[in-house]
Amino acid sequence: MPRDLVGYGASPPDPQWPNGARVAVQFVINYEEGAENSVLNGDKGSEAFLSEMVGAASHPDRAMAMESLYEYGSRAGFWRLHRIFAERGLPVTVFGVARAMEMNPEAVEAMLAADWEIASHGYRWIDYQYVPEEAERAHIAEAIALHEKLTGSRPLGWYQGRTSPNTARLVAEEGGFVYDADSYADDLPYWDSKYGKTQLIVPYTLDVNDMKIVALNGFTEGEQFFRHMRDTFDQLREEGGRMMSVGLHGRIAGKPGRARWLARFLDHVIASGDAWVARRIDIARHWMQVHPPKGDQT
Repeated sequence: MPRDLVGYGASPPDPQWPNGARVAVQFVINYEEGAENSVLNGDKGSEAFLSEMVGAASHPDRAMAMESLYEYGSRAGFWRLHRIFAERGLPVTVFGVARAMEMNPEAVEAMLAADWEIASHGYRWIDYQYVPEEAERAHIAEAIALHEKLTGSRPLGWYQGRTSPNTARLVAEEGGFVYDADSYADDLPYWDSKYGKTQLIVPYTLDVNDMKIVALNGFTEGEQFFRHMRDTFDQLREEGGRMMSVGLHGRIAGKPGRARWLARFLDHVIASGDAWVARRIDIARHWMQVHPPKGDQT
């Protein structure tokens, strides 16, 4: 059985977060706008995922409303999120889709100037479930090459998001990623040796994620999202020795009313006084130092 349903069990390791922090908090801004499904990108139809139009259909032509909803994320929402984090001096990891970043160099420059980590969110923001293995391997290589061209260095973190059964193996085989975030399996990083090379996994989240605002089973307004973020943080802080991820999108959390509740949560985290707010690469490097792979994982 290739699955691990045990993990750390009842005794997770002490992460020894810096300065005795009780919880490590990590904010992700997903930058996808412009790389979504579109006939302009050579796709068979328009995007139907993660927008204000819940349950939208994919059309075999341009879907102008959907395109404009995505455009809001890069034109306005990203900058609102950028201001909120910059005003508080809090670090961010961007999950950047290479083709999306290529279409807005000014946003990339702002990410770099703020010393945000830019991890790879793949070459395109599409579902890879049924993409042939060789095509996905080529897209991973293209994502790395374009990312390096745009930022000056290759990405050290990976998050495909809409993965295939081959994604984790292809990422491990590529060999240059410090961590893979395509997992939701734990509240702490862990090592995975299923594909030959030992790969550090820094799990992500789909529940403390603004995508729930545009999902049928999700939040209906900003205060619900705030309460869920706050309660998650308070629970993990009470337990101690855990990691909390928060997933954001410019076209979702970047809307004015939602951004207001995000800002309120950031202030809650700061006021706690015992949270380590870090980029994912910082958490990964800390874990590699404090909990390197065991002999049977190298």
